Amino acid sequence: MFIAMNRFKIVKGKEQAFEDVWRSRQSRLQERPGFIVFHLLKGPEREDHILYASHALWETRQHFIDWTHSEHFREAHKNAGQNRDLYLGGPEFEGFDAVLTESNPNYAPTAAEQD
Repeated sequence: MFIAMNRFKIVKGKEQAFEDVWRSRQSRLQERPGFIVFHLLKGPEREDHILYASHALWETRQHFIDWTHSEHFREAHKNAGQNRDLYLGGPEFEGFDAVLTESNPNYAPTAAEQD
């Protein structure tokens, strides 16, 4: 499994606009081989920003790389530069290969968690 993450520093007061950009995008991730799940995470408030992270799980690093070279990726990111006023700096990418995975066999996500 490969985890692709981006951290975003969002200007205070612009959280809803940032979240709306993500909700309105057409990622087409579900169409990509190897895609498992995506989360947009809201983190702690800092003095001058709110920290967010995108978190995508892929079957392999190669599946993720293939997505970044795809037309789906280009389409999903074509308007990324239009919202610069929301950010303090650019996103910080982090990629991780899983070396250990544990799961709860009794866990079943709620409908809200599946959205």
